[in-house]
Amino acid sequence: MTTSQPTVLIVGGGPAGLSAALHLDELGIRAVVVDRQVRPGGHAADFTCKASPECVRCGACMVTDRASLLKQRSGISWMAPAAVAGCRQNGGFHVDIRKADGDMGLKADAVILTTGFTPFDPSEKPYGYRKGSNGNVITHLELEVMLHGKGKVRRPSDGALPEAIAFIQCVGSRDLVLGRPWCSCVCCGSALRMAKRIQQENPSVKATFFYIDVQSFSRNFDVVYDDCKTNIRMVRAIPGDVVRTADDRLRVGYFDPVERRYTEEIFDMTVLSVGMGPNPDTPEIARIFGVALDRFGFLGKAPNGVFVAGSAVQPMGIADSMASGAAAAQSALEYLAKNMG
Repeated sequence: MTTSQPTVLIVGGGPAGLSAALHLDELGIRAVVVDRQVRPGGHAADFTCKASPECVRCGACMVTDRASLLKQRSGISWMAPAAVAGCRQNGGFHVDIRKADGDMGLKADAVILTTGFTPFDPSEKPYGYRKGSNGNVITHLELEVMLHGKGKVRRPSDGALPEAIAFIQCVGSRDLVLGRPWCSCVCCGSALRMAKRIQQENPSVKATFFYIDVQSFSRNFDVVYDDCKTNIRMVRAIPGDVVRTADDRLRVGYFDPVERRYTEEIFDMTVLSVGMGPNPDTPEIARIFGVALDRFGFLGKAPNGVFVAGSAVQPMGIADSMASGAAAAQSALEYLAKNMG
């Protein structure tokens, strides 16, 4: 390699981006991370520890630890809030970066795209969800934020402890009508672990888990899943609607697979496990760096010198995103060794 220190631009500072930056820094490669958000970690920065009480390896603490490490590493530049506005290739990547205090240019020798995902907006589903309201229908990501910040679950409408919570899976995933047939992979594990944590702190809370089928989310999945089923009621059905009652509770209607009839139940709170999808700016990022999109809009095949990783490629959890980011960093290193030697 040449004597000058190469630079790798990383677009996106979530779990994959953090992992890529730290991996490169450990190998003596300068990393510049560009992110729209001031705080590193992406969506996962708001994820709560799901220990109940033992560690369940949910990955939330891994994001916190790596975000802290990033700030300590002199070989990593964190540029936020900022966004990529353009790129010219001529002996490297000449990238235009848009910042609040003015635009700037950056010369990079390789690029890693870890732009993450956007959660499905369930406002159009018949569940009564309204983003930003104080209603008692929330997404699982909003429950993550609630538990991460307050440390306990409370009904948004009145701050009361919910006695009965419905967890509804596959909202915006595995839905052919919406053109979103993919599984988001992590929702089942996240919802069950949060339900278990809530019950650990409040044993009186009754949790009901509505699902199509449950995706494996642990190495010892059978043991963990059997443990969840001891206190969490499992219903293999997806509710058709959720209606607010006169006394501010929620009537959930579904086809009971055991009784084989339509039934309704009353809950105090409903949590929607919303699917992962491509970010709205993914097509523009793909155009700027010449990356193909797959049929669902996720990042696909990239040209030489550009690497893609994390949930920008397909839905994946924290651990898989970090592994993907590290793998992309290693590929970038091999590219640099071959092309700058």
